[in-house]
Amino acid sequence: MKRKGSAVWNGSLKEGKGTISLESGVLEDAQYSFKTRFEDGKGTNPEELVGAAHAGCFSMQLSAFLTEEGFAPDKLSTVSEITFENGEVKKSHLILDAKVPGIDKDQFDKIANKAKENCPISKLLKAEVTLEYDLK
Repeated sequence: MKRKGSAVWNGSLKEGKGTISLESGVLEDAQYSFKTRFEDGKGTNPEELVGAAHAGCFSMQLSAFLTEEGFAPDKLSTVSEITFENGEVKKSHLILDAKVPGIDKDQFDKIANKAKENCPISKLLKAEVTLEYDLK
């Protein structure tokens, strides 16, 4: 399986601008620029997209591991905070709000950390990956 994302950039770093698109068409010609990446401009940026990908990947991996262990999650809501410093992604901090009936904290902790280590996007990142959660 192969998935594609694409970007087009026009101009210099600070004055230029670009667009990002996904093969699925869900995101098409989304604007990005120096301001959207390093300041507060309107549009997206690569780190934001990596954060969304990591949050989605982790949530799916956690759901799979919970199901394997006999738990059916009601809801897994994840945010990934990407830390970008000195031209490098340094960290992805996963913040999870989970509702999983019938599981205790020790079981959940073991499964959630296994998902954090084994989701394909975690494996892709060279950055530190951390996790905090609220289990209901």
